[in-house]
Amino acid sequence: MSEPEQLPSPLDEPANEDAVLPKQLTPGSPPLKMMRGLQTARGMRRHLRAIRGLLNMLLFFALMYTITLTKALLIPLVLAAFLGLALNPLVAAGTRIHLPRWLTASVLMIGLIVGIGSGVSMLAQPAIGWFHGAPQALKSFVPKLKHLTQPLEAANRATQTLVSGNTSTIHTAATPSPPMTISAWDVVSTTPKVLAAVLSVVLLVFFFLVYGDTMLRRLVEITPSFGYKRHAVVIVRGIQTEVSRYLLTALLINAGLGAVTAGMLWLYKVPDPLLWGAVAMFANFIPYVGAIVTTSVLAVVCMLYANEMSLHVFLPVLTFAGITALEGNLITPMIQGHSMRLSPIAILLWLLVWGWLWGIPGALLAVPMLTCTKLIAERVRSWHWFAVIVQR
Repeated sequence: MSEPEQLPSPLDEPANEDAVLPKQLTPGSPPLKMMRGLQTARGMRRHLRAIRGLLNMLLFFALMYTITLTKALLIPLVLAAFLGLALNPLVAAGTRIHLPRWLTASVLMIGLIVGIGSGVSMLAQPAIGWFHGAPQALKSFVPKLKHLTQPLEAANRATQTLVSGNTSTIHTAATPSPPMTISAWDVVSTTPKVLAAVLSVVLLVFFFLVYGDTMLRRLVEITPSFGYKRHAVVIVRGIQTEVSRYLLTALLINAGLGAVTAGMLWLYKVPDPLLWGAVAMFANFIPYVGAIVTTSVLAVVCMLYANEMSLHVFLPVLTFAGITALEGNLITPMIQGHSMRLSPIAILLWLLVWGWLWGIPGALLAVPMLTCTKLIAERVRSWHWFAVIVQR
């Protein structure tokens, strides 16, 4: 009797692996060609991403070069845009009581010109006087520090004696430095440029206030559908409101800081308190750096005009440091809110970039530009990452 034939188990491994491979997986079959095509496409995409990154970097450097090259045009334009956004709520309030936009804008511009002209005329004479009197003040300041510099001079002489190997002292006559003067030619050559820049800013602000809403309405009209129009209006109105509120708030806070600083310096009988109050006001547009610079300037001024060196000389400086600490850590965050607060690292990097590109005007406009860019990025979905990075 023959044994029954044993069926192969599906768990048994085949003796030859090629026997169980499907025919479609052999080399040269269509799926393998498809896999190789996918790998080639992925490699091409990686190369394209690298090329796109390189092109974006070149575009960034070209943009930085263009911004630096055209700073004489862009600085008045950016300043005029900020002033227009800050004054636009006042013009809109005038239109709500049926006043023409051109009339409200004209009154605002006349008031702005008169105020700035009066401030410049009040501060120009003290600034020029201090500029011309600084060398003489420095000469009178040196004897006040004589009792502090005597130990240093003795140590310096002892070091020179050890190095030279003799006790003879060589006296060299110090050549006096030429006095700092401003010639008439400097004034004549600089005045037309300053007047042209001021006139361009005034005209740009006026036309922004009068025709800004018309330009916005026409930009909205070219959008393709009603949904896009409504979304664009909401975004632009929100940005305009937030930026205007920030600029007005920052201007009022800095003006208040300048007024308090001038009053404090007047109480301490520091010369030209209005001048240093104006310096504190404009320098406060540069967070951290502005307060440090103003404190250093006040320290130098107090030491120059002090009758004798003592700790009482530095009381105005310490008072100003306390005022700026109170303003920066309590008053400004309480008024502006958490949404306006920026990362210190982002502020310093932004200051370095725009100070390098535009100099002192770039440093003064850097933080307002950063804050406005953050407010815009919060409303535009594709730019939201920038708002997250720079927020504190």
